Amino acid sequence: MKLKLNAVNLGATSSSADIIFEALREAIVEGTMQDGDLLRQDQIATMFNVSRIPVREALARLEEQGLITNQRYKGAVVSSLSLDEISELFEFRALLESDVIRRAVERISDKTLEEAKDFAAQFARETDSNQWGRLNQQFHYTLYKDSNRPYHLQVISKALDNVGRYLRAQLVLTSGIDRARRQHAGILEAAIDRDAEAAAALTRDHILGASQSLIEFLEVEREKK
Repeated sequence: MKLKLNAVNLGATSSSADIIFEALREAIVEGTMQDGDLLRQDQIATMFNVSRIPVREALARLEEQGLITNQRYKGAVVSSLSLDEISELFEFRALLESDVIRRAVERISDKTLEEAKDFAAQFARETDSNQWGRLNQQFHYTLYKDSNRPYHLQVISKALDNVGRYLRAQLVLTSGIDRARRQHAGILEAAIDRDAEAAAALTRDHILGASQSLIEFLEVEREKK
């Protein structure tokens, strides 16, 4: 398999492992790399013009985040989540993110609302599906940031990374993007009104609705294989 990564010549750059990690993470989350794809250390090292040491470090970090697994006799491969695991991740997100946005909206600033409006507008008009995941995360994160819960946001980020490639596929191949745009508008309106309970309820419904749509989509796709 030929890897499709945004590779650069790192040479002796001290942050080589960080850059390799981010490039591989982006490829996995955005769906460029699929479930079960093999990540060969020598191939990655050659692409980035580094030794295997930073590559091993990057792969170890990806494994910690659940994005790859090491299989005996095969090596590092992109992790595959079961439907039950995906469903549980979304249930967890719904619980955590509804609480975070409730806390954030209670103290949200005008500046934060303007930033959220901008990301919502970018998401609504974006036609490049490769950008949807990034803009979706930026919209939600902006509304969450005034919660003053950095650890919560770290955990949310990890959960989003684990389901990002599946969610993007669902948005691209179903009507999910139109629903997401409408629901973003509703969440934003509740935040502007400083209605923390409404924002929390809409966020919860948004996440659980996406979960149901995604599970239904994946059930059909996996039956084809």
